[in-house]
Amino acid sequence: MISARALVKKFGFQPVLRGLDLDIAAGEFVALVGPNGTGKTTLLRILAGLLRPTFGEVIVGGRRLPHEAGGVRRRLGVVSHQPLLYTDLSAEENLRFYARMYGLRQPAARVAQVLDLVGLPARRRDPVRAFSRGMQQRLAIARAVLHDPEVMLFDEPHTGLDPDASDMLDGLLRDVAAHGRTVVMTTHDLARSLSLAARVLILAGGKIAQATPTAGLTLPHLLATYEAVVQENLHGYSRVQPRSMEQAS
Repeated sequence: MISARALVKKFGFQPVLRGLDLDIAAGEFVALVGPNGTGKTTLLRILAGLLRPTFGEVIVGGRRLPHEAGGVRRRLGVVSHQPLLYTDLSAEENLRFYARMYGLRQPAARVAQVLDLVGLPARRRDPVRAFSRGMQQRLAIARAVLHDPEVMLFDEPHTGLDPDASDMLDGLLRDVAAHGRTVVMTTHDLARSLSLAARVLILAGGKIAQATPTAGLTLPHLLATYEAVVQENLHGYSRVQPRSMEQAS
């Protein structure tokens, strides 16, 4: 479903991605981890067609980026650091707007369904500017799943969520994966990666330095692998201690 070859991204003279190769199968759930500054968000923005690579080839769902970005975006759901919501509109109005963009046939029913899914039916008529950060994140998740996309890209989706909302999102992610959707999630939470993803990809030194299946893997083993890989590929990046599930919540 997702393939990248010799992917390079530079900002000015500073390379962030350095010849990255990536393959993600249809229906696979992968967690992308690594220290701050290694390019996790940059990679997701490239896969979403929001950022052009400097060099290299990217294919999502059989379509090449950036030349077929329009076709790729219709098949994606994206939760990024910006919620991409209109703050003067209500939660319901935001979702109806996006439903029209996606050409949904029964928008009212689907909007009601996803608002219930993220726990916001009682706030459907409230303007988004009155929402907390966590509530905006819930609504952004509703927007991302609204059109039932084939590929879902989540950039630190638990940021700003309280424990109940984090549990809701975990359940949603498991449900999306169970229905055969392809999921890529960036996170610093290795315990959550282990519980949700089929593979953990460690991004370090501008490349996928390690791809580790989670089946049968323990958290201490994953932590040790992460630390070893990051130490071998520092290259000036800031070192971040990965969080456990308890620390993240």
